[in-house]
Amino acid sequence: MFAAEIIFQTPYWYVGLCLLAGAAYAFFLYQPKPIWSKTTNYALSFFRGALVSIIAFLLLNPLLRSVQTFSDKSKVVLAIDNSESVASYGKKALEALENLREALADEGIDVAVQTLNSENYQEELSKVAFNQPTTNLADMLGGAKSNYEGRNLTDVVLLTDGISNQGLAPTFTNYPFRIHSVGVGDTLPKRDISIKNIAANKIAYLGNQFPINADIVASGFQGQTVTVTLRQGSSTLSSQRVTFNQKDDFKQISFQATSAVKGLQHYVIEVEALKGEFTTRNNRRDVYLDIIDGKEKVLVLALATHPDIKAIRTILEKNLNYEVDVKVFGVNPAAETYPDKKYDLIILHQLPDLFNIGGDIIQRYLQRDNTPLFFILGSQANTAKASQLNSAVTVMANPGQIDKVSGRFNPNFNLLNLDPEKLRILEKMPPLTVPFGEYRLSPGSEVVLYQNVGNLKTTKPLLVLNTGGARKSAVLAGEGIWQWRMEEYALTEKQEAVDELLQKVIQLISVKEDKRKFRVYPLANEYNVGDKVTFETEVYNDIYEKTYGQSIRLEITDERGKTKPYTYTNAEGSSRFELSGLGQGVYQYKATTSLQNKIESVTGQFIVRDLALETLNLTADYGMLRALSQQTGGQFVKADQIEQLKDYLLKNKAPDRLDSAEDLSELIQNKWLFFLLLLLATAEWGVRKYQGSY
Repeated sequence: MFAAEIIFQTPYWYVGLCLLAGAAYAFFLYQPKPIWSKTTNYALSFFRGALVSIIAFLLLNPLLRSVQTFSDKSKVVLAIDNSESVASYGKKALEALENLREALADEGIDVAVQTLNSENYQEELSKVAFNQPTTNLADMLGGAKSNYEGRNLTDVVLLTDGISNQGLAPTFTNYPFRIHSVGVGDTLPKRDISIKNIAANKIAYLGNQFPINADIVASGFQGQTVTVTLRQGSSTLSSQRVTFNQKDDFKQISFQATSAVKGLQHYVIEVEALKGEFTTRNNRRDVYLDIIDGKEKVLVLALATHPDIKAIRTILEKNLNYEVDVKVFGVNPAAETYPDKKYDLIILHQLPDLFNIGGDIIQRYLQRDNTPLFFILGSQANTAKASQLNSAVTVMANPGQIDKVSGRFNPNFNLLNLDPEKLRILEKMPPLTVPFGEYRLSPGSEVVLYQNVGNLKTTKPLLVLNTGGARKSAVLAGEGIWQWRMEEYALTEKQEAVDELLQKVIQLISVKEDKRKFRVYPLANEYNVGDKVTFETEVYNDIYEKTYGQSIRLEITDERGKTKPYTYTNAEGSSRFELSGLGQGVYQYKATTSLQNKIESVTGQFIVRDLALETLNLTADYGMLRALSQQTGGQFVKADQIEQLKDYLLKNKAPDRLDSAEDLSELIQNKWLFFLLLLLATAEWGVRKYQGSY
């Protein structure tokens, strides 16, 4: 139904003026004795008067208000939990659910079908595949809520076993429709043995021993003994026998393993299957660990023994990814042996020194490569030589002249995520011993801490770094940080602020930069079965600007050595490539392309996990379904009672809803007015031409 009315923005009597203006215009134009008949004259006067009146009326800018009323049929959504745990029970209920759909449609009710993986399932219900590896009932019901927002959705029929292993519990959300739960599955605990949880580090070091823990739960097998095995590939690494007594159906097993192979490694923990188990799918769990070769190597070179050395080593070794070597120069450094390996960072404590002890040793390390340097100056440091070797700051000081300063955090320093409030404690710390003199920052340097002399705040840097150039550098201008750590513990019973500051500075200057011009990598290192694996592609020119249009060949190799090739084009706005349908396991990938007539390649790996969430809980939760139906005003029935639910829905059919849509617009926006004016003007012009006039 459609209704419309004109709304005036001026007094009504203005309409009379418009009609008067049209009549006056026509009268004066056609008042002289016409050369045609009176009937023709009257017609021409009407055409011209109507044309002028309508144009004058439109100049008043009237509004058109239209109201359209339509009927919105009541709607019902059949929400089907098509997860794996429902498969054996849900298929039996589909025929009754199909009959329900047909009966509701015959009564004029709009019926839609929604599954966990489809917003609007159109095919026959018998074709629903119960293959979803997880269940998120709140998400499915929320999808129905959002899809039909503002529409006449009155009822949702939810077929499920009530087991939701993803997202929030559906009872935590309010719904504007009734939810009728159809419960399937068995509410009695199954006789089953399952691995409920696996605990293992994601990263382990090559050759180191690492633990893998498993939680084993038995239901209905008290007093029996099973074998739990840790395997890698076809090799059995370890086995344990576990007995479940009458009171304890939970056991925690711990395996110790090592790996002599780098990269992602796939381990399997498996529990022996017993006769009478409901399912054996949950008797196995997969474990993936990234075995890395070596740690970040840090060399601490010191002029002499000093409490700072112990403090630095303690701070570094808090991070298990650091391997620290410490060498203190003796009377004759040249006669001693020093580690002859590549380091990721060299820390120089009061080196170079005033007497150039071990200068040749320092040069040997510095000339080998552009290893980042962290200088800790003090009373024995040779500031002139240290200034030549670092790219952060130049210190001009006379030998032997020192100052006592505390630290003040620079609030404008934003290269690291540091808490300024936490670092205020540095101003309360005992003073460090620093060279007294003039400090000049190098271009590109960033000040982390300034020097405070007593209560005087200076602009001299205390801790400064420079991450530009070939060699990264950081300079802490004073010795005595061991006192800072002791004082912080005395004040807070923690050692967080000082340790976090130095750890992050060391990480910043020691991190390796990726200078590759061709990069292909998955957006995540781990995916679940059923997820899409997405690869990002980045290609750069010589000045590291992104370029596009390259043809990329991507090869994916699974654990069995089977390789699948893919080809795609790296385009602007479409630099990602997606894969789906990968089973669980460790995958290696290799991407190649041609840049400037040279083949570039990149390799890597990722994991696809099968969490098997649908096998961990097999006991239907009718209590949750009853609560959900009760709080929404719906009914709870079992699968064999769907016919009763059909009778209820038909008997309590919600009426169709009348909705109206109102629109307010300017009358002049209607196109038909243009054609009306054109018709009037054309008719007048045509008649005049036919009568031989202009």
